[in-house]
Amino acid sequence: MSDPRAERTRSRLREALLEECAERPLEEVSVAAVVRRAQVGRATFYVHYPDLDALAVDACAEVVREAVDALHAWRGLPDPAVPPPALTDFFTRTAANAALYRTLLREGGSGPLGELLHRELRERSRSERELAGAPAPALIATAVASTFAGLLADWLHGTIASPPDRMAAQTWRLLLALHTTPTE
Repeated sequence: MSDPRAERTRSRLREALLEECAERPLEEVSVAAVVRRAQVGRATFYVHYPDLDALAVDACAEVVREAVDALHAWRGLPDPAVPPPALTDFFTRTAANAALYRTLLREGGSGPLGELLHRELRERSRSERELAGAPAPALIATAVASTFAGLLADWLHGTIASPPDRMAAQTWRLLLALHTTPTE
């Protein structure tokens, strides 16, 4: 059972970090600024997080859950021409915090947020493919996770110039192609 006080403290620290990052890049944010804004002691910070990167990943973990859910927000036969509305919404919301996400999700999809995104998306895709009896669940799940993390990162870093709605549509078609690629 989780401690409600600890969760409130972590929530305040996450909110404080996001507020700080709205004003300056993560690499310019200090633990002192975060704890001052969260109104907690420095020692309290270190009880919950080893460093600012760990707090940043925790604060951004919601974007990972949103990405995974958005990519799986369809039922029945997917239409390659129309991405799930949740995927378009995801790209639109993500663009609003692009500066913070770029710090944690490096070009190509690496970095702490990229690793978390890859791991969570791979696991969800694998389990859903297994449940559906689809072939090569581990292979396709890894391809989907790698492709999505790389596309998202490169889009956030400006390597791919595309508005959110178009990026969602392009990503959707690529990921569907991976799901339908013969594996034998």
